[in-house]
Amino acid sequence: MTARQLRRIRIVTLGLLMIAGCVNYLDRSAVAIANAPIRQSLGLSRAQMGVLLSAFSWSYGLSQIPVGVLIDRYGPRWLLTLGLCVWSCAQAAAGFAGGLGSFVTARLALGVGESPLYLAGTKACTAWWGPGSRALPIGIFNASSALGPAIAPPILTVLILGLGWRAAFVVIGALGLLVAVAWHALYRDPHADHQPDQPQDRMPERTVATTGPGDGWRALLRTRTSWSMATGFFGVIYLTWLYGAWLPDYLHSVLHLSLHQVGIWAAVPQLCGFGGALLGGAVSHALGRRGVAPVAACVRPLVAGLLLAAAATAALALCRSAWPAILLSSLALFCANLASSCGWALAAVATGPASVATLEAIQNVGGSLGGALAPMLTGLLIDETQSFSAALFTGAAVAVASALIYATGMRAR
Repeated sequence: MTARQLRRIRIVTLGLLMIAGCVNYLDRSAVAIANAPIRQSLGLSRAQMGVLLSAFSWSYGLSQIPVGVLIDRYGPRWLLTLGLCVWSCAQAAAGFAGGLGSFVTARLALGVGESPLYLAGTKACTAWWGPGSRALPIGIFNASSALGPAIAPPILTVLILGLGWRAAFVVIGALGLLVAVAWHALYRDPHADHQPDQPQDRMPERTVATTGPGDGWRALLRTRTSWSMATGFFGVIYLTWLYGAWLPDYLHSVLHLSLHQVGIWAAVPQLCGFGGALLGGAVSHALGRRGVAPVAACVRPLVAGLLLAAAATAALALCRSAWPAILLSSLALFCANLASSCGWALAAVATGPASVATLEAIQNVGGSLGGALAPMLTGLLIDETQSFSAALFTGAAVAVASALIYATGMRAR
């Protein structure tokens, strides 16, 4: 394969993954953006909305390990195609929900369908990029988890105000089916004898996992590395989901912005999160180029990002003015997404290529638990205290705990 052909494959692969990631987060964000009209239409309390917002993460988390094993065995092309079809149909079905039960069922199906995306994407990046250069494409791909929520508020607000929340769900479900067709038509898994490294990519793969490159999930679960990554990622995703699920309602109910204004201003912190995700991959890549061990190149900015995000979140709990609140939430999401990007890159260097998706899955089980608890616990705390402060302080504490887990549990060997 020529360098030009490899470059083309990499561009197409990364472009498709970015598009799929953005559509993925359009679907995830839809309930948060349509929080007020859904509550009014179905007569739900904030605690019930917390259950609805968290439903996705429960099935998403439970699907991670089996889906990761399947991706390591069969490759990302077919698994991601199937996932796109399932989650797009589930998203459209939510538009026909008649009550909390049917809506939760659709969100559970959405979680199962979306579970292959980031595992398959990381696997594809590992296949087509060498160990010395894969942190950057993984960081760029992971940035879709911030770009999607950033473009979701204006897009979904226009659709909801123009068509109603039900039709908006159907429209973005149809969009996902188009992406499924494009992915299946354009992406190909590499041949077994393909070597992704260009000369400038090659560097020693110093990892912390004590398993071999082909070991399964049982072997990975016996390592401190896997448990540190899973428990640490809990805090990363808890914090990002706290903002992803409840920031629109915070802007609406605490800062008294209209739905139209929420559609504009909710995008600002998420755009900052997109910048943080891009920077996370770039920083890890740069540290690796300077000779820092691959694991340390991911862990150092990850820990720093979590601590800064925790500080901004704690400050937000004390804030009562619009502009400082938007600035603090922007800083928090910038740092949290920087940490998330480094967390995804970490799994790609902490084990051999044959086990990447499985280790990512184990890590993401912990993250999904954080993503499930954050919306639900936040809703309960808001209902109990009639304030966002306790929920924000809780998020800050969780982020600090996760930073300590990464700092003490991830040491290169």
